[in-house]
Amino acid sequence: MTTEETLPPQGEKLQKILAGAGLGSRREMERWICEGRVSVNGEKATLGDRASRFDTVTVDGRPVKLDAYAAGIRRVIAYNKPEGEICTRSDKEGRPTVFDKLPKLKGERWISIGRLDLNTSGLLMFTNDGELASRLMHPSNTVEREYAVRVMGDITPQKVKNLFDGVELEDGMARFTDIVDSGGTGINHWFHVCILEGRNREVRRLWESQDLKVSRLKRVRFGSMIIPDHLRQGQFQELEKQDIDALAALVDLPPAPSFHKKPQDRLKKNEVQAKKVKGSGRGFSPHPKKRSR
Repeated sequence: MTTEETLPPQGEKLQKILAGAGLGSRREMERWICEGRVSVNGEKATLGDRASRFDTVTVDGRPVKLDAYAAGIRRVIAYNKPEGEICTRSDKEGRPTVFDKLPKLKGERWISIGRLDLNTSGLLMFTNDGELASRLMHPSNTVEREYAVRVMGDITPQKVKNLFDGVELEDGMARFTDIVDSGGTGINHWFHVCILEGRNREVRRLWESQDLKVSRLKRVRFGSMIIPDHLRQGQFQELEKQDIDALAALVDLPPAPSFHKKPQDRLKKNEVQAKKVKGSGRGFSPHPKKRSR
């Protein structure tokens, strides 16, 4: 006869449920639990607790809607970030954030898949699936990021070799997995480079380690997702199911039901921002190059 000690654990880990409900990455949810912010059925939760969609889960005393988690619908949007926007939800200085123009979610929130610094533009993705975001960002999964970068300075074959081989930065060794010369001369020399992690200002710091200065930086690819040709700065676009499933497959997640988009949801434009950036990006190709050494 089965005893209480041998019964299988009921439900799923609480941090997985919260991440699946779109509240944040699994690691962030673990921190919330440790900080005592999460309760299950009126009892303060501890790390390791389990729950199901039938339980009453609260964060900071507010009920968490688990409809999205129960449905398992996975959404991802691609956003073409302009320079000058920050990757936080709010800013004490009143600067625009990347979340300002995103579509509203009910009972969920958009989770940024990585970040771009204030002066970097290009592809930034958001999802309602905390587990997908966490896996895509984790260095152990070695998801490739590709950037178009304009570099100023004396670029020698030895410096390029150093960047391939790896250089010691203040937070450890770093290297480019690929470097492609995209043309130009002098202060208008462009490269396409790839890295396998998303450390703070890593691309800029790698070039700076060789006494070279980055004057423009744009992310053009994250994993299998290339920034769409038609996506202008300040615009976002819901990804199709095949693109979402391709991202999930990179980090060993199974396909999930996709959000049924209305035609007007496929591409949202910010007319003011579009006017400001009209004609920007001339003189270089913002899209991935065929790479060769």
